[in-house]
Amino acid sequence: MSFNLKDIQNPDFLRGLDLEELQMLADDIRLFLIDSISKTGGHLSSNLGVVELTIALHYVFDFKKDKILFDVGHQSYTHKILTGRAKYFDTLRKFYGLSGFQKRKESPYDVFEAGHSSTSLSAALGMAVARDLKKEDYNIVPVIGDGALLSGMALEALNNIGYEKKKIIIIFNDNDMSISRNVGAISKGFSNLRNSKQYNDLKVDIKGFLKKNEKYGSSIIESISNFKKAIKDQVVDSGIFKEFNLDYHGPVDGHNLKDLIRALEVAKDEDEPCVVHVVTKKGKGYEPAEEDFSGHWHGVGPFDIETAKPLVEIPKNYKSYSQVVADMVEHLMYSDDNIVAITPAMMAGSKLENIFAHFPDRSFDCGIAEEHAVTFAAGLALNGMRPFVSIYSSFLQRAYDQVNHDVCRMDLPVVFGIDRAGLVGDDGETHHGIFDISFLRSLPNIILAQGKDDKEIEDLIFTAFNQKHPFALRYPRGTSLYNGDTSSANEIKIGSWDYLLRHDNPDVVILSYGSDLLEIENIININNYNYDLINCRFFKPIDEAMIDEIVELNKTVYIYEGDMLIGGLSDAIGEYLVKTNQLLNMHVYAIDDIYPQQGTTNQIKEELKIDIKTFMKEIEDKLNA
Repeated sequence: MSFNLKDIQNPDFLRGLDLEELQMLADDIRLFLIDSISKTGGHLSSNLGVVELTIALHYVFDFKKDKILFDVGHQSYTHKILTGRAKYFDTLRKFYGLSGFQKRKESPYDVFEAGHSSTSLSAALGMAVARDLKKEDYNIVPVIGDGALLSGMALEALNNIGYEKKKIIIIFNDNDMSISRNVGAISKGFSNLRNSKQYNDLKVDIKGFLKKNEKYGSSIIESISNFKKAIKDQVVDSGIFKEFNLDYHGPVDGHNLKDLIRALEVAKDEDEPCVVHVVTKKGKGYEPAEEDFSGHWHGVGPFDIETAKPLVEIPKNYKSYSQVVADMVEHLMYSDDNIVAITPAMMAGSKLENIFAHFPDRSFDCGIAEEHAVTFAAGLALNGMRPFVSIYSSFLQRAYDQVNHDVCRMDLPVVFGIDRAGLVGDDGETHHGIFDISFLRSLPNIILAQGKDDKEIEDLIFTAFNQKHPFALRYPRGTSLYNGDTSSANEIKIGSWDYLLRHDNPDVVILSYGSDLLEIENIININNYNYDLINCRFFKPIDEAMIDEIVELNKTVYIYEGDMLIGGLSDAIGEYLVKTNQLLNMHVYAIDDIYPQQGTTNQIKEELKIDIKTFMKEIEDKLNA
């Protein structure tokens, strides 16, 4: 028997299948995911690991009225297939295509949206309280991984759920991984829970049997409850959930549909919040992904299924911007014993593997705990160390209070490597790193910069570790031809801008930053335009002397920004002009007050009418008008 997954309209058909047919469906879905993701790219390992779990959830619950929330949402591909979206998978993560996360506008089965971890439990409790206040009747089922459950927000939610005692069925998807292998004491506690299968199988069997026995079942359950608790305390170290006042079911084999369905049906009968502990294998069904502990197969581009090699490989003379930064920091660590590296569960993504391998005592993976990572860095800085915190721009948002209060307020020399700054493309609106200029520029003491190329990025890292204030360096996702040299980095004057192109009497003056400068410079040179081009590599402090100089030129100024208009570079310039009572004829191209969708960076910019070709064409048209 084989299933045409693209014909599936909704999950109702599942209840007409027996266990053997359900497993055949799981096998078909797994093959479909491997084949489809090999063409489009996407989150592979996490989705392969939850195929049977997702089928079992849709088999036991009716999510036309019940509500399912996938924490982060990147493991919802099987859910999308079962809810009628397999036919759109060739558009996955593409411009106006299927989202790689849950998306409310895609389907009524998607009731919550997220792209970052550890939000599902808080949202579930909000839904449960609303349900009960409105006297409605449905189940709420958040699915959260062990990596996400280590986050402070998830633990705060567990505490509140245990206190409120609203019925929520928490699916704890335990695969010992977030993106790469989990770290920390709580993760070790989860390992103990995995080793108690005999007790939990017995518990499910007895409870299911006694519930069916109307005459004696209830009284027997009540009479042995204390005995059960005593056994559980001895056999299962379930204190993690017990202390939150939550009933516990598991561990359950997450690839055994019979066990999954049985455990979920028992949990469905609970009247109070409970946890179903499901043990899964990340990457299940694709050997290279099963054997991956580095996080490589968590999110991938298109690849060859047979060889497991990417279809597009980075040329040897190219480097990702993440690698440029990591290599420069590692170079400095050899000569400065005070430099330490910190990451919140993004060692592989931020290319810190060599640092962790070569400096194990000075490298720290904090898990999915951005807030902790930043204040941890503050404590290190207060005691003479020089922390480097490597963090994605869209993840840094979660630690804004700590950057503000614990680093900037005390003016501590923490260096932030803001990875994935700017538009990131196919991960979409939850991951675009377009807000950090706006939310960091308002903080006293911080220095905020972005280099135009590899060499300037290295110089700015070198500069950051040769000054004594909070320093944040932005760099985008992607790669470039590598022309840097870690051994010859130079210090750059804080707040200084410079001319890339300068003329005696320019037609216009263009201000921009980052790698966009190189594309603008190339167009100017090819067309022999009489334009000045200024590299505004510092957003804070800005080069006030150069702004005064530009005002004196009395030329029209065009500012190109690849980030949010509000609070960005042009706002910084405008604030200075107002303060000094100066006027400047400025035209600004930036992202307006919206959340841009997914797609390639060029597609997004073209839709927003801020692509560089349009920008340069409009300058030419205005000059010729």
